[in-house]
Amino acid sequence: MKVIAYQTSPVLLDLKANLEDIVTKIHYAKEKGAQLSVFPELALTGYFVGQRYHEVAIRMDSSEIKELTQATKGTAAVVGFIEESPSMNFYNSALVAVDGEILFAYRKLNLPNYGVFEERKFFASGKQVPVFMLKDFTIAVFICNDLWHPSLPYLGVVQKADIFLTLFNSSQGSMGREFSNIESWGIINKFYPRIFGIYNICVNRVGEEAWKEKRSVLAAETATTRTGDAVSSSLQEEVFHFWGGSEIVNPYGKTIVKAPLYEPDMISAEISRNLLRQKRILLPYLRDDDPYFTHRELQRILFDKPRFDVS
Repeated sequence: MKVIAYQTSPVLLDLKANLEDIVTKIHYAKEKGAQLSVFPELALTGYFVGQRYHEVAIRMDSSEIKELTQATKGTAAVVGFIEESPSMNFYNSALVAVDGEILFAYRKLNLPNYGVFEERKFFASGKQVPVFMLKDFTIAVFICNDLWHPSLPYLGVVQKADIFLTLFNSSQGSMGREFSNIESWGIINKFYPRIFGIYNICVNRVGEEAWKEKRSVLAAETATTRTGDAVSSSLQEEVFHFWGGSEIVNPYGKTIVKAPLYEPDMISAEISRNLLRQKRILLPYLRDDDPYFTHRELQRILFDKPRFDVS
């Protein structure tokens, strides 16, 4: 199966421009013989949408979703967007469309709410880790912070996932100066293929966006303004650079192809069932895994009274 991953640079809050670009790319991928196109997290909207998130949110019955879905006739695509549910909840989602039909929208489960990340202020959390079948492969979708919580990828492989689609928006410096996002994602992207024996199609975005924070300043610090106010406020703005580096990793944890840093790009690879089979014969890490044991232990930990083994 041929897969194409698009490392895009979405225009912040410009749904129309981003939609046109994505539809064009899906058609191009189909012309190149790709059975699947994958786009980054929030590819339709950009990341730092702030309190304007609802302006670019779309429902599953919207004209935009219909246009995206129609573009997948004869192929498939996974696209990050902001979803509005019928009950007016909002989600950081990924549309999964195959051959002109909507399969589902995966909703991000672990929403960060620290530093520059404000997703939990605006979005509701998903409730499931669904998988889908495409060309005899079982595929699980994850969005960014979901991969930082190992229980979620485990739920994917318990459902016999062969491929992870990892959609994310990672920017330089967003976790502080002491932490390298590029290095950390390089480890994460390869860890799950090595342990679980799966392909990992990792799609990050590029481009720049400004994050604005309103900070309170004590009157003692602003006394020279003579406003008479007890508290003043200022708007702090910082520009973040999304670094790209999208890659497709094989079941041995080896990078097949990698996009450059900071530039839009398109990468592709052939996904092989033979290589999956080879890895699982050679290193059958999951052969003896017992999800029923995991379930029993979670039941005990969450619901049973603490018991101490003194033997």
